[in-house]
Amino acid sequence: MREIRVIGDPVLRTPTEPVTEFDRDLRRLIDEMMDAMYAADGVGLAAPQIGVSKKLFVYDASGRKGHVINPELIVDDAEEVLDEEGCLSVPGRDTGKPLYARTPRAAGVTVRGFDRLGRPVKVKARGLLARCFQHEYDHLDGVLYVDRLAKDAARKILLQAP
Repeated sequence: MREIRVIGDPVLRTPTEPVTEFDRDLRRLIDEMMDAMYAADGVGLAAPQIGVSKKLFVYDASGRKGHVINPELIVDDAEEVLDEEGCLSVPGRDTGKPLYARTPRAAGVTVRGFDRLGRPVKVKARGLLARCFQHEYDHLDGVLYVDRLAKDAARKILLQAP
């Protein structure tokens, strides 16, 4: 089982590289990411969270599951929605569980990219799935949800993290 990296690990702050090889190793990585996400009770996981600096994330939210390679995120509905959000890479020091905070996100997005065989994929999302896509997409640019919080809220979370 791949270990989930936590805040402070440089891989979480480093922009990722595009996937160029759609091979057996990539398919194995996707399967390992899904296993790690489920083991941690997550709804999404980006490759940097397991130490792989590649543009790839997996998800299972709002009754939909899958993966997107080399994603492009398009905001369809920019209305800001504040809702609770946490991250497997920002656990509480004492609990090891994600720390949650009301985080602003766009109401609706579309993600375009490729599947494990290099075929184009396009997924429109609202609600939890839209939040998940934005959260995981941020990871690919070295951005954590705490970066989107007000300064005081971010400080509160960071003081509880490892």
